[in-house]
Amino acid sequence: MPGMNFNTTNNTFRQLMGNGLLYRVPPFQRDYSWSNDEWDDLWQDITALRESGAGSSHYLGYLVLQSSDSKHFDIIDGQQRITTLSVLTLAAIALLQEQATEENQDDRKRAEQLRSSYIGYLDPVTLIPQAKLTLNRHNDRFYQNYLVPLERLPQRGLNTSEHLLRKAFIWFRDRLKDDIGTSGKEVVRFIDSIVDLVFFTVITVTDELNAFTVFETLNARGVRLSATDLLKNYLFSVVSREGAHDTELQNLEERWEGIVGLLGSESFPEFLRIFWNSRHKLVRKSHLFKTIRRDILTKGDTFTLIRELDNHARIYAALRNPQESTWDTNERDYLRQLQMFNVRQPLALLLAAYDRLGEDDRDGFRRILRTITIISFRYNVICNLPSNEQEKVYNNIAQQISAGTLDAAGGIIQALQPIYPEDRIFRTAFAEKELRTTNSRNKKVVRYILFSIERHCSGSTYDFESATYSLEHILPEHPEQGWDIFDDTHHTRCVYLLGNMALLAAATNRELGNKSYQEKKEIYLQSEFDTTRGISKHFAEWTPDTIRSRQSWMAKQACSKWSVSFS
Repeated sequence: MPGMNFNTTNNTFRQLMGNGLLYRVPPFQRDYSWSNDEWDDLWQDITALRESGAGSSHYLGYLVLQSSDSKHFDIIDGQQRITTLSVLTLAAIALLQEQATEENQDDRKRAEQLRSSYIGYLDPVTLIPQAKLTLNRHNDRFYQNYLVPLERLPQRGLNTSEHLLRKAFIWFRDRLKDDIGTSGKEVVRFIDSIVDLVFFTVITVTDELNAFTVFETLNARGVRLSATDLLKNYLFSVVSREGAHDTELQNLEERWEGIVGLLGSESFPEFLRIFWNSRHKLVRKSHLFKTIRRDILTKGDTFTLIRELDNHARIYAALRNPQESTWDTNERDYLRQLQMFNVRQPLALLLAAYDRLGEDDRDGFRRILRTITIISFRYNVICNLPSNEQEKVYNNIAQQISAGTLDAAGGIIQALQPIYPEDRIFRTAFAEKELRTTNSRNKKVVRYILFSIERHCSGSTYDFESATYSLEHILPEHPEQGWDIFDDTHHTRCVYLLGNMALLAAATNRELGNKSYQEKKEIYLQSEFDTTRGISKHFAEWTPDTIRSRQSWMAKQACSKWSVSFS
C-alpha cells in the first residue's frame, strides 16, 4: 500500500492493555452486541487453552486501531472482542473482591493488581474510574459508572446494549465460579494465563483514509471488516465538531440505522457508491471514502447526504429485489434479467431515472429499464465488451438526469445508443457464443436465451425456470456410441455452443440420455417446442457445420428479439 502510514504487529491482550496506553471506541461506533453464543464460543476457546499445555494460543483476528500520537487509540474494528475481554476481567476482579475478608486481604490485593494492569484505576478520593478503555456514547456511561467501579448493576432504564453488558458481566462471573472456582489464586492464575495466550493481529493507522484503505484491502482478502462503521464515524464526527444538539444526533442516527437496517452493513458501501455516482463524476470503490471526506465537510453537508441516502435507499433496495411489490410484471422480469446477467453498471442510472420519472412517468421509466436490459444482454452477456467504458456512459447520463438536463425518457434512451452494439457486431458475437453450462448461472442464461427465441418464433410463453423443462445438449457432454464424427477437439469446440442446445420436457430428456443423433431426431419431432422440432426438420445429420449453421440462424432471431429502435 504505497503512501500509507500504518503498522502491523501481533499483540497479546496483556501487551495491549498492560502498557499504559488508552483505547477508545469512537462515539458513533456500533453498540455492544455480543450475547450468549459469542460469550460461550470465547469461553470454550480460552478455557480449552488451559488443557492444551505449553505453546498453546488463541487467535482473535484483526484489531484495527487509529492513532496520531501512539498513546491514544481509537478502536476502528475489534471493539466487541476487546470489550468482552475487559468485562471478563472485571468479573474476575469482582469475584476476588467478594472473597476478600478483613483478616485476609490477599484477594483484594490481587483484584487491585488485575485492575491496574488491564482496566485502569479508581481515584482514591472520588472513586471516579480512570479506565484504559472508553466505550461509545451509548455504552460508556454504564461501563464507567457501574462496571469499572463494580457498583451495584441497575436492571431498569438500560438500553439494549447496556443490558447485554450487564448480562455479559454476570455470565462470565458465573462461569468463573463454576469452572475455575472461588480460590483467589486460581482466578488470578487463570486470568494471567489467558491474557498471554489470546492475541490479535493489530493494524495501526494514522487517519480515517488509511483505515478505510486497510478495510478495503482486508475485505478483498475475505476478512469482513465494517467500512460502514468507519464512514459513520467520520460523518458523525463532522456533525459533532460543530456542536450538534442531542436531538440532531438522535435524528441522524435513526436515519442511519434505518438505512443500514434496510440494506445490511455489507451492502451499504455499494449502495453509497451507486448513489454517489448517480449524481457525481464516476468514482471507483477504492476512492469513495476519500471523495466523500473531501466533499462532506460541514454539518449541513452531512445532514443533506443522510437525507438523500434515506430517500434513495428504498429505491435501491427495490432495484435489487425484483419481487418487490412496487414492480409490475414487466418491470419484475427486466430486473430479474439484470440480476441473472450479473450486471450492476446501470444501477446509478436506474436510481436517478426512477427518482426523476418513477412517479410521474412510470411508462417512461419502464421503457428505460427495458432498453438497459437489452443493452446488458447485447453488450455484457453476448459481446462481452469492456464494462468500465460502459459504466462511464451510464454515469454521465445519470449525472444529467440528476441535474435535470435529461428529464424525459426519450432523451435518456437516445443517450444510451453509444453502448448499444449494432446488429452486425451482436450477430457475429452471438454466432460464436459458447456458454459452459457446468456453471449454474450460465445454464440459467442459456435457458433464458432458448425460451426467449422460442417465444419470438412461436409466440408461446413458458416459465424458463420451470423444472418441467430441461436443457438438452444435442451433442452430449459425455458422448458414447454414434458420435464418432466428433473427435476430442471438435467435441470441446462444439458441445457448449448455443447452437448445440435445445429445449425438451425434463422426462423426455432423461430418457434420451446419450443416444445418437438419429435416435434423438425422432424424439425432437414430438417436442412441444417449435425450435426443437425445427432441428429434426432442417438437419439430417449433426456435425460441427450444422451446429454453426443453427447458431447463425439463432443469431438472426436474436437480432430481432433483443432490439431497440433509437429513431
